[in-house]
Amino acid sequence: MSGVGRRGLIIAIDGPSGAGKSTITKRLADRLGYVHIDTGAMFRAVALVAKRAGLDGADDESLERLCRGINIDFFRNNGCCRVIVNGEDVTEAIRTPEISSLTSAISARKVVRDFLLTLQRRMGNEGGVILEGRDIGTVVFPNADVKFFLSASVEERGRRRWLELTGKGVNVTLEDTVSAVALRDKQDSGREHAPLRRADDAIDVDSTGLSIDQVIAIMEGMVREKEQARSVCVP
Repeated sequence: MSGVGRRGLIIAIDGPSGAGKSTITKRLADRLGYVHIDTGAMFRAVALVAKRAGLDGADDESLERLCRGINIDFFRNNGCCRVIVNGEDVTEAIRTPEISSLTSAISARKVVRDFLLTLQRRMGNEGGVILEGRDIGTVVFPNADVKFFLSASVEERGRRRWLELTGKGVNVTLEDTVSAVALRDKQDSGREHAPLRRADDAIDVDSTGLSIDQVIAIMEGMVREKEQARSVCVP
């Protein structure tokens, strides 16, 4: 993947649950004029459809059939990225605690990962994109132009998630939310297929104690340097 002929860089942002990947990726994409591909939302979408269909998350044959009938799209509306599955806006429906838990199990299934891997690569190959998830820099785009590994302490990530949920009226305790984040880390790091792992050439960004603007400034500066270096190298 030389990058010649592409309209922009391919940027991978990986990290654990609650690190702020979605928020930061959306705003960074806006700053750079890039397309944001939320791979986590794609897995959540599959989990939602599987739940509605009453499927066992370990039934690979049924999951494979399910995936063949799923169409996932993204579009921006009033500055907000909306997730559309088979023509339905599921942006809010895929963000419940129940779907979060099911997503971890669904995302461990190879048939689901293979289906979404093909879709993600098709979306990102033209460049000018930012993809965020847990295996973008290691599996989906191992030759991405810039790779970030965004993290924060478990306590900080649990607090952020708790504030998000309670702000939406969800009745959940801080202690339970921190525990859920820790469990998700264990599940994501220990799964057989494409576990959460920092790519060897990824740039570490610890967001603990930093504002969103501070994190974006750090990442944008590094991307701009890479863009400048490529523009010098490409005649």
